[in-house]
Amino acid sequence: MSAADAATREPVLAVRGLTVALGGAVVLRDLDLDVFRGEILGVVGASGAGKSVLLRAILGLLPIQSGTVSLAGGRGRGGGPDRRIGVLFQHGALFSSLTVRENIEVPMREHLRLSQPLMDELALLKLDLVGLPRSAAEKMPAELSGGMIKRASLARALALDPQIVFLDEPTSGLDPIGASEFDRLIGTLRDALGLTVFMVTHDLDSLRAVCDRIAVLGDGRILVEGSLAAVTAFDHPWVRSYFSGERARLALRAG
Repeated sequence: MSAADAATREPVLAVRGLTVALGGAVVLRDLDLDVFRGEILGVVGASGAGKSVLLRAILGLLPIQSGTVSLAGGRGRGGGPDRRIGVLFQHGALFSSLTVRENIEVPMREHLRLSQPLMDELALLKLDLVGLPRSAAEKMPAELSGGMIKRASLARALALDPQIVFLDEPTSGLDPIGASEFDRLIGTLRDALGLTVFMVTHDLDSLRAVCDRIAVLGDGRILVEGSLAAVTAFDHPWVRSYFSGERARLALRAG
């Protein structure tokens, strides 16, 4: 979806005037951001710019000083737990004492009243969606590779058939082949399920390969948002360094 298309569509997620302070220091100040239905939005920024703070504030995991977070028409001061969302945390955050199947079933137990056989079958279906064999269901997280942990965590994020999925550095720690496969998986799931994806990333390949729009976070706000071409052309020291450095040139030439 192009930036022009996005401008004519109602946002699934709307952040208005968001201000967040940690330890007395303001990290985000009066931040506005929209995420539109069916798009994959990549959120980038320098280390310490507040990308994870933004994600956690939207999810209601951090208190906010002011502003609103609206999800699919519901308006409030913070995100909070919601069946309409799914989350893949940076390192997967699987419960180490539970099997993969039991991890996927955690949101179902929390929010739904389903029989155990039905939850078991739904968990297997989620494994199918993310490309894991059903034999992985009874494995413990310690038995999984890094790529399998990411996929199992994504299966859990999809457990409640959410409208929007939040991904925190989903390709971090993966080798280039594994990262590329994960990017393709995200694109496939978006197309198949009509998902909306909010992805915090530093991976230039992911931005190029799978993101419809990019939002750059800096100075406590969104500096620029739009297509890769529009963001690359933005005149800001960090943006120029990030998108015009040698690694960026190599990634863009590869595309």
